[in-house]
Parts: sequence; C-alpha cells; structure tokens
Amino acid sequence: MPELRQLTRTPAGPGVLTATVPRELVHRVAVAEVLLTGWTRTDTDRFTITAQWPRSHRLHVSPDGSAYEPLLVAETVRQCGALLAHAAYEVPLGHQFVLRELRVDTRPEHLAVGAAPAEPVIDITVGEVRRRAGRPAALRYDAVVRLGGERIATGGIAVTWTNESAYRRLRGGRTADVGTLRLPQPPPELLPADTVGRALRADVLLSPAVRPGRSRLRVDTGHPVFFDHPLDHIPGMLLLEAARQAVRAHGGDGSRVPVSFHAGFHQYAELDRPVWMEVSAEDGADVQVVALQGESVVFECRVGAAAG
Repeated sequence: MPELRQLTRTPAGPGVLTATVPRELVHRVAVAEVLLTGWTRTDTDRFTITAQWPRSHRLHVSPDGSAYEPLLVAETVRQCGALLAHAAYEVPLGHQFVLRELRVDTRPEHLAVGAAPAEPVIDITVGEVRRRAGRPAALRYDAVVRLGGERIATGGIAVTWTNESAYRRLRGGRTADVGTLRLPQPPPELLPADTVGRALRADVLLSPAVRPGRSRLRVDTGHPVFFDHPLDHIPGMLLLEAARQAVRAHGGDGSRVPVSFHAGFHQYAELDRPVWMEVSAEDGADVQVVALQGESVVFECRVGAAAG
C-alpha cells in the first residue's frame, strides 16, 4: 500500500524529474493511464491538483492529433476524486467506488495539443463529505481546470464507496475476482470509426441503429483503457464514451462534436446483459442519451454539442 501522504509536485526544469501519483490512488493499473502528478491542500476542503496530459492517446486525443478530447477532462476530474478520497480523507485502498454523477463543461478552443504534453492545474472544492459511523462514505466536489492560467473547463462529481465485504453482499457474488462473466455475443456489425470520431475500429462502441437513435452497445472486456483492470460491471467512462459516440453518429454525418457531459449513473450496468444506447431527446445543441438494460435506465447523460 502506497504511503498516503501529501504529494507536492516540483516544477519541471533542467535535471528535475516529475512522477505521477501512485497508480493505486487513482484506480489504474497501467502507469500510462495515470494523469495526476501531485496535490496540495489549500484549505480544509479545498485542494490544488496537478496533471499531465499525453500528446498522443487512442481515446483522449482526437484522431488527427490536434486536440484533447473533453472526456480526457472527465477522466482527470474522476481521478482527482479517487486520489483525494484515499490521500486526504483516508479511505482505505480496496474500498469499491461507485460513480453517481459526473458533469464536465469544456472550452474546446483551449484544448489544442501543443508542442509538449499539457500540464493542467485543477482546483477542487469539496462541497459535501457524507459520513457513516464517523467515517467518510461519499464526496461531492466541484473542479475548475486551468491550463497556462486560462480556465479551460469546469466539472463536478458525486461518488460513494463501500468496503469489500459490503460490496460483495451488494453484488451478490458478481465481483470481478470470481471469474469472467459470460458475455453476450457482440454486435455482428459496428458503425464506421470515422462516424463516431474514432480512428480505430476497436474503439467503436455502437452497432448500426436498429431504429433511429437506438444502437446496441459493444462491450470488449479486453479493451486496454476502459478495462485497465478486471471489473464486474460496465465502467462509467465507457458509458460516457458511448454517449459521445451516439451524439456523433446521430444525424448520420458525424458533424456534432460533444463539448459537455452531465451524467447520472442510476444502477450497475451488468456485463452479461445487452445494453442499448438511445438518443431520447434533443433541445437545441443538447442531446439526451440513455443506456437501457432490460426495462431499466442504468445511465443518462445530457451531451452539449457544437458544430464540427
């Protein structure tokens, strides 16, 4: 278990090395997927976190390499919550985290990839710490993301967690360490990668629409980013990416470029049951996307889009 101490980042310079935070603290196995480099407490429930964004990434950078994707901001803000829960609020490693809400609003004109990896600074304000038996059990926080002193995005998350034994009871034996769940057959066809703003077919999550605005979700548990480690349910970041792809594909020409996401995660999306992504409503530039499993809405997201 890594030492849960305050990690302060040293400004880069000649002969100075900068490391990421321990991967366990942001719930990643691959070091390459760790985005955060340090943190400091500025007040009781206020923090400043530093990060580094890669210039090349199969999901987090646009296919032409020119811009960072808004969901990179979402993943950065998500990692901030995991880091602070463990390092600042002393949540034990091994507790299971559940994402309840996520929102991120970006300014895409400030998300260009430069000549060096971007090093954003994230200011976090924790608005609520819910406790159970005197111990922190949930966080709700707001984030402001700056790059070169310019505000490039805002965000916020609500997250809860529970210990391993309680989680096992909650999941009824469907935990990731009991063996691979039997997965439904993947869709025989997938949308063209360029239709959903991706370069690789392996990153396409949607089948062709069975009716306007409704597509089956593809879940590949071998995907190195979405399934960086074994999971017993479909991860929230995969559902967000599916919402992004649904908006890109809606209308048929891929001209809508998502720039904001306001999402609610209502229940676990199970790996062994089909999921359908559905564009349920439109209001100007906003598109409402839901994920359905059986008759249940497991996830919904209002996606703000701009003309590409």
